[in-house]
Amino acid sequence: MPWNNRSKIVTEGVQRTPNRAMLRAVGFSDEDFSKPIVGIANGFSTITPCNAGLNDLSLRAEAAMRTAGAMPQLFGTITISDGISMGTEGMKYSLVSREVIADAIETVCNGQSMDGVLAVGGCDKNMPGAMIAIARLNIPAIFVYGGTIKPGHYKDRDLTIVSAFEAVGQYSAKKIAEDELLEVERRACPGAGSCGGMFTANTMSSAIEALGMSLRASSTMAAEDPEKAHSAARSGEVLVEAIQQQRLPRTIMTRKAFENAITVVMALGGSTNAVLHLLAIAHAAEVPLTIDDFETIRQRVPVLCDLKPSGRYVATDLHQVGGVPQVMKILLTHDLLHGDALTITGETIAEVLADVPDEPPAGQDVIRPWGEPIYAQGHLAILRGNLAPEGCVAKITGIKHRSITGPARVFESEETCLEAVLAGQINPGDVLIVRYEGPKGGPGMREMLAPTSAIIGAGLGDSVGLITDGRFSGGTYGLVVGHVAPEAAVGGPIALVQEGDSITIDADTRQLQINLPDDELARRRAAWQPPTPRYTRGVLAKYARLVSSSSLGAVTDLHLQ
Repeated sequence: MPWNNRSKIVTEGVQRTPNRAMLRAVGFSDEDFSKPIVGIANGFSTITPCNAGLNDLSLRAEAAMRTAGAMPQLFGTITISDGISMGTEGMKYSLVSREVIADAIETVCNGQSMDGVLAVGGCDKNMPGAMIAIARLNIPAIFVYGGTIKPGHYKDRDLTIVSAFEAVGQYSAKKIAEDELLEVERRACPGAGSCGGMFTANTMSSAIEALGMSLRASSTMAAEDPEKAHSAARSGEVLVEAIQQQRLPRTIMTRKAFENAITVVMALGGSTNAVLHLLAIAHAAEVPLTIDDFETIRQRVPVLCDLKPSGRYVATDLHQVGGVPQVMKILLTHDLLHGDALTITGETIAEVLADVPDEPPAGQDVIRPWGEPIYAQGHLAILRGNLAPEGCVAKITGIKHRSITGPARVFESEETCLEAVLAGQINPGDVLIVRYEGPKGGPGMREMLAPTSAIIGAGLGDSVGLITDGRFSGGTYGLVVGHVAPEAAVGGPIALVQEGDSITIDADTRQLQINLPDDELARRRAAWQPPTPRYTRGVLAKYARLVSSSSLGAVTDLHLQ
């Protein structure tokens, strides 16, 4: 065989007879021991609509691989539903789950000497977790996205999960009645699939397609549509081919591939979380990538798609007008993609996109033509200044005011910030500081969707700023700045801010400043004391001890080298 059968070490020879006996018990026959053993990392769970359909996709892929001559073996991975845990203590486990998923897939595939792996995921951390594992393992692999949810509907408007969070803010501000709040909540998530806007799940599925590690057009398919199941089966067939040809992830996930992924994220108007996750995946693949690379690419890539949260459309709308392949072809035509980057099918990006039109279809405005972008430059800016020496991430599109200077309103947790917003204690011009929510300080770097949605719902989205060492949901928009590094828990400047200090956020100059003299900051730093760790045992305590800065992707193996 032209491929390197890793599983051979546990299936051949007299000394391996007990291992063969174990495999016979799960259905192996004599001839099966010469076939590649392929893991299916199945993120199925009934706790979230994002993952509710994954078992069916896993079974379709399993059948296809068996027919193609492999011996697929299913195993489970975990998931945390961000939408369910949002705004609670449970959200601290969300980013942690990315590492647990990566570790679990690596452990099973190396522990059982798998010849390849097909990962099936839906909710936000399933995708980067699987890709981190795939990059570490460097055995033939493919990712299958569980698919996006279809939009809910109420009063002639599309709904997403973010609609429910914003409705809470509207209700608290007495802009809607309780019955309307309940109707939005009842209709926001009508079935299976990941959150429907260009939030984190759809952003990462699109990025993985751009990386070349999933099939063309698979990143925006609806979870409940038949084409998603067909794509899962085809993914299994392609993986068997990749094993035969030994197409390895690190030959696909090169520096060029990561630049392609960042470019596509910018053109789509994707989630701030893409910065964190692509840095982590690149680290696992040993590809040099820094937070500043996002800024370099941002400056040359226009936003071409009018997608939620700041736009009008959802991922299924994008899919109907050509999806990610159409966006990629526009970018390729204008020399913004590396067409020679390889994909899991063995084709280059240029070959995969060869039959896609150079311009989007007429009569629609989900994808804009090259000459009529939503914004001339990308939306995810890297800001620096004396409040974020290592950098931070801001969405700078879809906002009326691109800068603000105002008094700091300081909160030591997400909960206290949300309470102040819902109580009407925030005024136009305020700059909210939510700190000790970073990777170490949280721990777990929670997303701030509850307070940011409440701000939008209260009508303050264009008049206040919010800065945090935590993260934002892919559904967040407004003048918000996250991933501030160094974080408060390690003595970053955000820990030194006091109530009423003058703070400046300037998207145009990419500055994040506390307007105080250096000697005053030095005095405060000398007086600062590290907080007592919030957790001293269990997974959160272990995570807090291992995790790196968000500016490096919040990875957990950086200091082990």
